[in-house]
Amino acid sequence: MCGIAGLIYKNSTIVLEESLKKMTDKMSHRGPDAEGLFVNQNLGLGHRRLSIIDVSESANQPFFLDDKHVMVFNGTIYNYVEIREELIQHGYFFKTTSDTEVLLASYDFWGEKCVTRFNGMWSFAIFDFKKNILFCSRDRFGIKPFYYYTDKEKFIFASEIKPILEIEKVEKANLQVLLQFLVINVSDQTNETFFENIFKLPGSHNLIYDLATNTFNIYRYYDIPYKEEIYKLNLEESIDLFEKEFENSVKLRLRSDVKIGSALSGGLDSSYVVSVAAKILNNSDNDEKFTAITVGSIDNDNDESRLAKITTSTLGVNHDIITPKSDEFKDTFEEVIFKHEEPFGGISIYMQKFLMKEANKLGIKVFLGGQGADEVLLGYSRYTAAYLRSHNFFNKVKFLRNVRSHYNISIGEGIATYFYFSNFFVKKARFKTRGRILKNKYFSTIDFSKSKDLTKSYKNIFELQKNEIFWCQLPELLKWEDKNSMAYSIESRLPFLDYNLIETCLSINNNYKIREGWSKYILRKNLEKFLPDEITYNKRKIGFEPPVKYWWPRSEQILEVINNSKIIKEISKKKFNFIADRDLEWRLYNIAVWERLYNMKIE
Repeated sequence: MCGIAGLIYKNSTIVLEESLKKMTDKMSHRGPDAEGLFVNQNLGLGHRRLSIIDVSESANQPFFLDDKHVMVFNGTIYNYVEIREELIQHGYFFKTTSDTEVLLASYDFWGEKCVTRFNGMWSFAIFDFKKNILFCSRDRFGIKPFYYYTDKEKFIFASEIKPILEIEKVEKANLQVLLQFLVINVSDQTNETFFENIFKLPGSHNLIYDLATNTFNIYRYYDIPYKEEIYKLNLEESIDLFEKEFENSVKLRLRSDVKIGSALSGGLDSSYVVSVAAKILNNSDNDEKFTAITVGSIDNDNDESRLAKITTSTLGVNHDIITPKSDEFKDTFEEVIFKHEEPFGGISIYMQKFLMKEANKLGIKVFLGGQGADEVLLGYSRYTAAYLRSHNFFNKVKFLRNVRSHYNISIGEGIATYFYFSNFFVKKARFKTRGRILKNKYFSTIDFSKSKDLTKSYKNIFELQKNEIFWCQLPELLKWEDKNSMAYSIESRLPFLDYNLIETCLSINNNYKIREGWSKYILRKNLEKFLPDEITYNKRKIGFEPPVKYWWPRSEQILEVINNSKIIKEISKKKFNFIADRDLEWRLYNIAVWERLYNMKIE
């Protein structure tokens, strides 16, 4: 896991190593173990390394394959052992035991199609000397970031936005993204960022830059296939297949030459990750006890540490619990906003930040998490709308009668969820209510097309899940996960986002995911083998919920910061004396602080 950077001057200006070093220095937290630079006239590549697999210097980057290719790579190819063996059969020799060398050899042998063979997370750039191209790629689900900027003079890319700002001073806010964030509460509906003209390469896409013509093209290399043969399996076969694919996913993600741990809340997803990881490690030659870390809350209403203790004591794994105080939140408040580079949706981000900080303190460099389970197993209560739309009247009534068991919401809330998420006119009415704070000329410019497409996809659960995985939900969560983990030099690995597992889960009959009054039914049936019913059949969903009333009490200071923002003054109708919606208040405040930290403006 690392930080990568690159710079191409289109007018043949020579890239200076000092320029590249400015970029990589801004990402020292992503790679504290080594750094490297490569310059070939108007092309420069930079790298910061976090050593995970083959920690020797021979695996440092930029990495060369003879005089043919040079690469900078951020991520991990989990199935590198199997690919390495295949390449050896084709006559390749390896001087390291790293996945980096396997990746570059794979490109040499299979060309651009090499990415379809990888099981992992990545963003990389390979300079092909012979073809005079830069081949860039981002993993299927965008777990690892790839930002870029281009104009008439240059093309810049990096793992974060700050390195790009070292070369190109972007201080103009992307008004469309900012308004969508305020009103829709989503910021990753497209490949744009909060910075005007700084973009993201989407997951499942490659970018090919031709240095001869200074042009580039982006194309998709992967989509999630629907597998009819999996849909036709019965319940027991589906439960068994899920178990098999998940265990395979965890096994691959336990490949490491450094210490591994896991996040653990009181919920299903992380409990299952820890259960399976502990089982695999107990059956291996590894003598070191697995460590799970829980972030407790000073608010007893959303503290999950008691449930997490049940999990660790049952499984016999080490358990570390931290409970951040209000002062710790205040002391790191602006630091987190600066590190995240773009405004984010709420202060739960800070709970994850404290989690990663503690993992770093314990010497853990690889950290497993449960991200993605809700998206692939219909874990959110809003999936009620999609489920109701895809069933007949009798099954609708049956489902609603059990909805409190499914998602811990009332029948009334289930019906309201159905009308809100499956009807764009209802949803837009809510957007208009939120948007009343905006001047009409700004509200009228908001593009709701992605929200409309998402609403349409509620007619088909498979399409809805794809939509949320690629655009409307998961990209935000993964962005925050990456920023929080890499701020503390930790590689975050996510077993629920193995592409084989996702293809399996999205094709499994939905009636096996929501069944007999329980959401995530197939997961619960497998979790039964490890943990007591208090965990396995817990209805309440918390998930690192912060103690808002303690950390973020209402204050005049909050309103003062919001009202002093030049951006908010420009787009809002009036001065704020009270904001009833605390989530909206946070978004306004977050924008105001981000504006100051990055000196942002709108025209």
